[in-house]
Amino acid sequence: MFFRNRFLFLLALAALLAFLSLSLQFLHLIPVNPIKDDGLHSKNRKRIMPNPLTEPPAIDPIYEAQFYCNVPSIPERSMEGHAPHYFKLISVHVLIRHGDRYPLYAIPRTKRPDIDCTLLPNRKPSHPLLEAFISHMSKGSEAQMDGSLSSVPRYPSHSLCEMGELTQTGIVQHLQNGQLLRDIYIKKHSLLPTDWTSKHLYLETTGKSRTLQSGLALLYSFLPEFDWKKINVRNQWSTIFCSGHCECQRRNHYLEEEQRRQYSLRVKNIDLEKTYADMARIVGIPTRQLRASNPIDSMLCHFCHNASFPCTKNGCIAIEHFKVIKKHQLEDEKERQKKKYYYLYALLATHPILNQTVNRMLRIAEGKKEELFVLYSAHDVTLSPVLSALGITGAKFPRFAARLVFELWRDEKKYKKNFIRILYNGVDVTFQTSFCRDFDKYFGKMMCPLEKFVNFVKQDMFSPFNTTSYYEACRRRPF
Repeated sequence: MFFRNRFLFLLALAALLAFLSLSLQFLHLIPVNPIKDDGLHSKNRKRIMPNPLTEPPAIDPIYEAQFYCNVPSIPERSMEGHAPHYFKLISVHVLIRHGDRYPLYAIPRTKRPDIDCTLLPNRKPSHPLLEAFISHMSKGSEAQMDGSLSSVPRYPSHSLCEMGELTQTGIVQHLQNGQLLRDIYIKKHSLLPTDWTSKHLYLETTGKSRTLQSGLALLYSFLPEFDWKKINVRNQWSTIFCSGHCECQRRNHYLEEEQRRQYSLRVKNIDLEKTYADMARIVGIPTRQLRASNPIDSMLCHFCHNASFPCTKNGCIAIEHFKVIKKHQLEDEKERQKKKYYYLYALLATHPILNQTVNRMLRIAEGKKEELFVLYSAHDVTLSPVLSALGITGAKFPRFAARLVFELWRDEKKYKKNFIRILYNGVDVTFQTSFCRDFDKYFGKMMCPLEKFVNFVKQDMFSPFNTTSYYEACRRRPF
């Protein structure tokens, strides 16, 4: 009898403990997920409501257009400058696309977008440094600028924008870029010495006012009130920054093949052809003439500046027209990655600038203290092939004020080696590159050995052409 009562007592106690355990778990007073050996909770499976600001799963022309506009709003979060504490940042190379600009093309027989290209600090979008930037740019006569750059205005100033002119939005975009990079590279990592001189900087831009002004806006917020006497801006006549190595017949062949692919895809798109025909009817010109005027360039300006699309007596160009053309652009970008014409073009087009970057990194790795901060102020047709050549296939087409950053680091603790990180618009894309994609990730996917980048530029870029040098790759006839 005693043993029976004891058994019943233990059974009741076990039931009570089980009930209490379930109750506590239900009330979240004890964890339901197991603890890993490293002391961290395993992945929380609690359902999270989707964030409406995240990228949509399917092609959304409006979302993509908004991303492309890159209208300044909240401060940007970025991954630049992140590394273990025993890594030392020793140089930074930045390649930017110019900021928001007025269209390069006009839709025939329609009114041009009414946009003011003067800079007014009290007009949105603005920036705390905008007024000081305007004042400082007016004192820039002592700067050393190559060739015709000295005659290019240092900031936009027309009450009605000229074709291709940088807008106030474009200036603000790069003031934000420069301030973000200053907080990371100057304030946190002390990349430049306090007594920096012109030898510590390398600045290069094309001769277009929008690239020079974008570069100066970024530089001003990166180094506020800089001494103009320390500034030496090089002029690059080529949009692919090929300097003295631009002669390359094979590169031109692949570009022509890529243009044929684009044309073939366009004529197969029935919705696109109907859209062009309808827009041509509205403005009263032949469809071929409208298509040649590249209407999406002007339409993007209307969209980015929240201006109505143009109208005529025959009707109005509508958001539906815009969606069809923008969607075709996005589909074209996807097909371009499947075909190899653009990739092969990109390898040959970007080798000169990537080779220059590698050579500069090697000099710094050897202990030289020159050109610690490099800024190339360029175009979408500069950044896009660089991204393709690096193998970053998931990258979006360069938006206004896009930035591609190459960081050079030295491990000061153990290996005494040099490593690189590559970031696109603040996102670490190092291990999306073809030369580091399969590398055994170093320190939690943070670093790629410099020699992998060197080998890629000096050797692997020529493998698709069955050659070992840029000169031979350019000379050899296509397959």
